[in-house]
Amino acid sequence: MFNFKHIKMKTEIPQISAFPTGEENTGFAQYFTGKSWLAPLTNNKDLNVPLANVIFEPGCRNNWHSHTGGQLLIVVGGAGLYQERGKPAKLLKVGEVIEIAPHVEHWHGATATSWFSHLATNGSPSKNENIWLETVTDEDYDLAHQQIQK
Repeated sequence: MFNFKHIKMKTEIPQISAFPTGEENTGFAQYFTGKSWLAPLTNNKDLNVPLANVIFEPGCRNNWHSHTGGQLLIVVGGAGLYQERGKPAKLLKVGEVIEIAPHVEHWHGATATSWFSHLATNGSPSKNENIWLETVTDEDYDLAHQQIQK
């Protein structure tokens, strides 16, 4: 198993997309390994299309989770990882769109060596709930990196 913890990265947040960085994501920090930032991009509740830019520092990922109404991710900066429960991890690159069906358990975050940014919105936002599950272990995170190397 390769240990990514020894890799030193710049601590300042780089501008990796045209979207704002926002504030440190302290409201959801308990569901993340590492630091993330959240920038809401829409505020008209009548549109019913919440959209936010989420930035992950290298090595940061969220816990396993699902959404009762599904989720849509649009990769806008850096390189990331996405994995559905029971499936191999996928490398995420700028321009990719990930459609996550309702109730699918998954996680996403930055690779060990790259900052990562995606736009996120949820399907059926007025009734969509996040179901937060267990932490993605370091072993599972390392395995995800091995899977994308193949």
